[in-house]
Amino acid sequence: QVQLVESGGGLVQPGGSLRLSCAASGSIGSINAMGWYRQAPGKQRELVATITSSESTNYADSVKGRFTIDRDNAKNTVYLQMNSLKPEDTAVYYCNAYVRPSTLSFFYPFWGQGTQVTVSS
Repeated sequence: QVQLVESGGGLVQPGGSLRLSCAASGSIGSINAMGWYRQAPGKQRELVATITSSESTNYADSVKGRFTIDRDNAKNTVYLQMNSLKPEDTAVYYCNAYVRPSTLSFFYPFWGQGTQVTVSS
């Protein structure tokens, strides 16, 4: 089984920074794209940022220039550095990864349990 575990969320003042981490573990054959999504109360889950296995990145317009996604393939971990945080960034942040389990031939999407980020003074 494959698990994704996020960490690094919390309460931060507007203009502050947080760094989220998401580590994949279990019977992993290989990992393709990884990414971060978020869901605010009463809203649909939305893409924040993604990074491919070749480290090509993609960002939502709302976070460009403020957030940076990167990954450590040796640790099966993806990170999200969030700077200049705004109250509208408040949401539960979910990690996503396309993983090929070691016993299978195809990639499947896996999700973390989510970590709360609250931006408030």
